[in-house]
Amino acid sequence: MDLDRNDIRIEVLMVLRRITRSIDLHSSRLAHYHGLTTPQLIVLGEISQSGKITAGHLAENVSVSNATVTGILNRLSKHGLIERRRTDEDKRRMLVKLTDLGERALANAPPLLHDRFVKEFEKLENWEQTSLLSSLQRIASMMELKDLDAASMLVSGEISEVTEDPLANPVQDNSE
Repeated sequence: MDLDRNDIRIEVLMVLRRITRSIDLHSSRLAHYHGLTTPQLIVLGEISQSGKITAGHLAENVSVSNATVTGILNRLSKHGLIERRRTDEDKRRMLVKLTDLGERALANAPPLLHDRFVKEFEKLENWEQTSLLSSLQRIASMMELKDLDAASMLVSGEISEVTEDPLANPVQDNSE
């Protein structure tokens, strides 16, 4: 089946909408049913891997701005999932670590959408991976997304009231 240039443009736009919709739906379900947003889970996971980490290093590691990570950390702290402590060596420096409640929340969280993507991506031949990377870089460039904070593409919002079961209460408000 040969597609003319108009048909190809329409197909590309439809595929981009499907990708965006998949991300939005997954993020909304995650927040609603598990009380945590995708960015919050990514941050919790990074803190878990690091043990203790500064907010600046955390922002760098998860590719978001310092302001975005600060907002996420404020919400996580408010609900007892993380704690911040000043270092003994430099009282200006703050380290972030998971609380027991944060560890339980992370342990009970479902896999993220990007986990499934990575699993499928790894099944591709090297040339297919390279081709996809090149195409996506070109699309991002065409859409001027080069310097966009990754978190702005993800649904974020308030964590529901956290109880002994950190995932028991669904989030009702998905606003930032």
